Amino acid sequence: MDVTKSSSINNVLRDYPETIKVFEKYNMGCLGCMGATAESIENGAMMHDIDSSIIVKEINNLIHKEKK
Repeated sequence: MDVTKSSSINNVLRDYPETIKVFEKYNMGCLGCMGATAESIENGAMMHDIDSSIIVKEINNLIHKEKK
């Protein structure tokens, strides 16, 4: 299943811990953020003035690469 803009940051990090690299790349300190428990990737990206589609694309690329 692909990650989407509406995916919860917390769920993505829980299900795919390797994705922390993507969040860190964009200075989204999501592991320690209270908002990560309920916030979507789209909302989190907006709070950091980042295009969420870029983050989602990188996350999905990483997840699919790791599965191979």
